[in-house]
Amino acid sequence: MNTTPTQNRAHDRALARWFWQTHVRRWLPLIGVAILCMALDGSMAGALSALLKPMFDEVLVAGRADMVKWVALGFGATFVIRAATAFLYRSIMAYVAEKVGAGLQRQLTQHLMTLDQSFHHNHPPGHLIDRVRGDTAELNAVFEKIIPGVGRDTVSILALLSVALWTDWLWTLVALVGVPLLVLPAAILQKLVRRMGVRARDASAAASTRLDEIFHGVQTIQRTGIESHEGERLSHVLARFVKSRVRVAAGQAAMGSMSDLVAALGFALVLTFAGSQIVAGEKTVGEFMTFFAAIALLFEPLRRMGSLSGAWQNVLASLERIHRLLAEKPRIAQPEGPLAPLPAPGAETIRFDDVTFAYDGDPVLRGLSFTAEAGRTTALVGPSGAGKSTVFTLLTRLADPQGGRVLIGGADIARMDLRGLRDLFSVVAQDSALFDETLRDNVLMGAPDVPEARLRQAVAAAHVDEFLPSLTEGLDTRVGPRGSALSGGQRQRVAIARAL
Repeated sequence: MNTTPTQNRAHDRALARWFWQTHVRRWLPLIGVAILCMALDGSMAGALSALLKPMFDEVLVAGRADMVKWVALGFGATFVIRAATAFLYRSIMAYVAEKVGAGLQRQLTQHLMTLDQSFHHNHPPGHLIDRVRGDTAELNAVFEKIIPGVGRDTVSILALLSVALWTDWLWTLVALVGVPLLVLPAAILQKLVRRMGVRARDASAAASTRLDEIFHGVQTIQRTGIESHEGERLSHVLARFVKSRVRVAAGQAAMGSMSDLVAALGFALVLTFAGSQIVAGEKTVGEFMTFFAAIALLFEPLRRMGSLSGAWQNVLASLERIHRLLAEKPRIAQPEGPLAPLPAPGAETIRFDDVTFAYDGDPVLRGLSFTAEAGRTTALVGPSGAGKSTVFTLLTRLADPQGGRVLIGGADIARMDLRGLRDLFSVVAQDSALFDETLRDNVLMGAPDVPEARLRQAVAAAHVDEFLPSLTEGLDTRVGPRGSALSGGQRQRVAIARAL
């Protein structure tokens, strides 16, 4: 369904309001200090142009030596104030941008960890990494461009316009005659940049996904000799990314270029109009230089303000993607109402009753029924892809079946406390998930209060102690990302120790 411009504006306001209330408002005192510094910095542009009149008329033309020190002092004070205020607001904005970005990344990551397997099945890690890192990085433009544009450039424009109008209001009108011509092209470019910004973020996510696959599968790539093939696939993805990013940059640059064209038109008209007045003695050189400097300096903040629209559209595109991700609700949730009692570990029978399960309509289990008696070992045997791992996915409620029930001790696990249910199970998967922590932390994951003696017992039972002496710091050795410092067999043993 197509949306109207009014609906789009309301949606954009809602996104901006959400971002402000949840992540920016808490930094308002710091932002207020930064905006004050921006305003001081911006006002100095007007002071610089105003100082040109006494410099030309009183010092250079009239030759008044007593004015030299005052003009020099004015210029010096102006530049000192600009330097100090620019340093302060840039430092503050950088700090706020990093804190807001880190907070958003933390919120997104925590939310993604609550979503069930069906979501992660459809969203590869590289895609999610780019959403967490890339989309939040795009929001830096709020603090690097948009707020400075409002706080500094608005004051600069007002100060410079005041100087220009004070010098000659008619010259000012002539210089700005082309500004209304910017309105329609800017509105069209704004929509195009927004659309291209969304495509650029999607292309970036696709590139991150491809890189994630390459680096995680580098051993397979090297063994099978498909480096060139994978490089070619990456090249196609990067080509789409580059194309979309260049289009965004071109759209943003076009907004600034239109401002430059308007500036050129204004300068030509003013020079033609004002030149005759100076020759006739109606205006002084100092007045013209003050006006010329004010208008010349005016178009730079105007150009930056013109580019803010494109930057804001990129921010809105990223905000929309972030908000859509946070709006995803986990299908697996804590049951409401009275909960079924949790059984003692290993004391109750597990039963699958006519269970059906599918990923995106692709059936994995069809009418599965079996019973695993308490106190006995039950083995599931079948070819790859038969759904053996899915059984444990359903047992721990990482996903729910589309049909049938899973029962423990006769109680449906869908009615049990979710955290308590998962604590009943220890699963050692074929691909053991280790984290870039110490060996001790990987074994104690989720159970930091286990006594040292119990930890040593589990390590010995899983035969981790057989390779422990070869590690430089024993249990306190970091195992690297995904356990990369250990062999496949060693990772399996650590996973078994964790389960024990």
